[in-house]
Amino acid sequence: MIRGALAAALTPLREDGNALDEDAFEPYARFLERGGIDTILALGTTGEGILLTPAERARVVELYVAAGLRVIAHCGAQTTRDTVALAAGAADAGAAAVAVIGPPYFQLDDDALLAHFEAAAEACEPLPFYVYEFARASGYAVPPVVLARLRERAPNLAGLKVSDTPYESFEAYLIEGLDVFVGPESFIDRGLAGGAVGAVSALASAFPEAVVEAVRSGSAEATGSVGELRLAVERFPRHAALKRIVARRGVPLREDVRAPLRGLTGGERAAVEELVP
Repeated sequence: MIRGALAAALTPLREDGNALDEDAFEPYARFLERGGIDTILALGTTGEGILLTPAERARVVELYVAAGLRVIAHCGAQTTRDTVALAAGAADAGAAAVAVIGPPYFQLDDDALLAHFEAAAEACEPLPFYVYEFARASGYAVPPVVLARLRERAPNLAGLKVSDTPYESFEAYLIEGLDVFVGPESFIDRGLAGGAVGAVSALASAFPEAVVEAVRSGSAEATGSVGELRLAVERFPRHAALKRIVARRGVPLREDVRAPLRGLTGGERAAVEELVP
């Protein structure tokens, strides 16, 4: 069973973000492991997944699995066809689980959204399947009634990764019988006390040990520390900032991000480096 602190992993890129930097996956995986992380969500929001081609996304899963990490592959895509293909491919590549966000842009009704999730869950069965709930990114929240119906149709539905804010929006998804992972670091202590089984953290991609401590202790103090650190990172273009931090911590990871995301200015880079102990 998947529990505890997970990193929402970065995706190493090169050539101004236009190609995977395959040589960086192994050292980055070792960095996460040294920080106490053995399971990642690959290709989520922090991993720039929605900006990569299906072939690149499949290759990222292969590279992380080959590096020895346990991988939850985010396979959400604009179409059900692509989502199903990515989910089936992740299962074949050795992923430990699959997660899918509601397709962005079109606000689907309950029946359409249920059919989408059901098809994705079936494609990766018997791997555990997680709904990735992030209303700000998808443009709408997954109605709880859809989750209730999905539990009846998808025996491999394991739970959710919930990134919604404020806490009242997050708390609505603490559903008995489903494993919930906290997305916002500032909710870790309350989420765990409310029944969440762990956290999937963007901050853990660059500061894994801090998030591991927050999840392990469940304390308000540790949660407050990682919450403040996340706010500090959010002052900058987040993806490039996290990659710069990882590089400053000794991993050969470039700042390159996939457009339309942007890199850091010189002044931003200097300020980001001040966050590294």
